[in-house]
Amino acid sequence: MIAGFSIVSLLLILLAGIGAGFVGYAVGASSLVSYPALLAFGIPPVLANASNTVGVVGTGIGGVMGARRELKGQSLRVITYVTIGAIGGIAGAYLLLELDPSVFEFAAPALILFSSLIIAVNPRGRMQAKQAAADAAEQLRDMSAESGAKAGEAAGTGVPGKSGKSGAAVASADKANTIAAKSVATAPAHPHPVVQPSDQPVQPMNQDSWWVWLGVVAVAIYSGYFGAGAGTCALAVLDAAKIGPFHKINALKTLIGTGANISASVVFIIKGAVDWPAAIMLCLGCFIGGYIAPPITRRIPANIMRAAAVIAGIVLTVDLALKTY
Repeated sequence: MIAGFSIVSLLLILLAGIGAGFVGYAVGASSLVSYPALLAFGIPPVLANASNTVGVVGTGIGGVMGARRELKGQSLRVITYVTIGAIGGIAGAYLLLELDPSVFEFAAPALILFSSLIIAVNPRGRMQAKQAAADAAEQLRDMSAESGAKAGEAAGTGVPGKSGKSGAAVASADKANTIAAKSVATAPAHPHPVVQPSDQPVQPMNQDSWWVWLGVVAVAIYSGYFGAGAGTCALAVLDAAKIGPFHKINALKTLIGTGANISASVVFIIKGAVDWPAAIMLCLGCFIGGYIAPPITRRIPANIMRAAAVIAGIVLTVDLALKTY
């Protein structure tokens, strides 16, 4: 036994962490797996939630480190979002610890149902598809413009000065246009740097609407309090505000959750609200799950993973609701 846990129990928590890391990468709701797993081992709801926050904090740090390219040139927004996340995380953590434990127990089923519905709506997938379509359209316009210019040059050089050769000129122009049309599908990369939509800068912060900041603050507090589906909510807020391309706002939403999880974890640690054996094994599992997820998820249709997560969330909601209400 280690701090009240058998070796088998700790290995099962590690396995749950692997599943949480995998689900977190695939659909963005790792707590949908890790939180009920801790409950299953008899850890009280508030203690399980706090330990879960500490256990999954490594996932966010790794995500921020991997998104340095997308965050380049956004120093002010990065600092602002991390600060808001940290303050909101502290507020959420204190709400969790200071309110009567029954408040969270009654709220947990609704929060899990909320995160399940967010996954079902899938704003992240919709935004990825929209960004991919914009990138493809921009590339097609560039290729069409280039091929059109080549066609114009070819037609212009074939126009003779004598009317007797006008038929040959027309034939030459037609041939040039045919070649140009084919080049749309086979043209090499543009010889000059082209700014794709995904490379467009994020708009200045002074152009953000007031409700964007209200949404960011709300997500930060929710992340410190519970957090399941918080990243997807943040992504939806930033996309609705149209502050930048998908890949960059996806990196920005990670900052909010990471700042909130780190500050909330500090509060939980100071308050002694962490079950360390469970949190450590969960953290290791989340790292492993997040590491092995990319090559596996490439072979599994996204709709299947999303449907499985939603069904699991609904089943868990019903189970907790029947036990709580």
